[in-house]
Amino acid sequence: MRIKALQSFIIAASLGTSLMTGLASPASAQDQNAQQVRLRGSIVESGNGMLKVKTREGQTVDVTLAQGFNVSGVTNAAVTDIKPGDYVGIASLPKVGGGDGALEVLIFPPALKGAAEGSFGWDLKPNSTMTNATVADAVKGVEGRTVTVTYHGQEKTIAIPEGTPVVTFAPATQADLKPGAIVFIPAEKDASGAITAQRVVVGTNGVVPPM
Repeated sequence: MRIKALQSFIIAASLGTSLMTGLASPASAQDQNAQQVRLRGSIVESGNGMLKVKTREGQTVDVTLAQGFNVSGVTNAAVTDIKPGDYVGIASLPKVGGGDGALEVLIFPPALKGAAEGSFGWDLKPNSTMTNATVADAVKGVEGRTVTVTYHGQEKTIAIPEGTPVVTFAPATQADLKPGAIVFIPAEKDASGAITAQRVVVGTNGVVPPM
């Protein structure tokens, strides 16, 4: 399952680094004049190149799907699937006792290794951070599983508590963009407030995008 999912996403990745918009740092945006937004919510309506999405904040917004937009899903993985050399995106929060605790882990396909590398502010939860980095070591610590990652010559160790969602990308199609489907949409908002998306990550088979 994981190999099939990765192969499908490697094909999608050939469309260009625009697929990383919203999963990357703000500096990776194609249009530096547009505001980068990340929508998390459920589809209310779909059709005619548009999505109407009810966001987790309770707003209902219209999203224009760019020509040639890409759709992908996510599939469950396990902490034990994380191996040294893998490229991962980990959303985390500072722990009371120091260090970071993961909110979710995304295992990227090999084709996207190195994309948007770094650690930067994220909006999954207040004060959360997204770290896109290469796994240096994955070990079982005293307080649970931890992973050590490296980026730009820096090193960071993040605890992964039991129950933390761990996923990788999976195939999905436009047919999956139906009312009720849970989505994560990295998008751009122009000066008029219009929102356009190059990519939609949609929940399928009971697995929802945790990022």
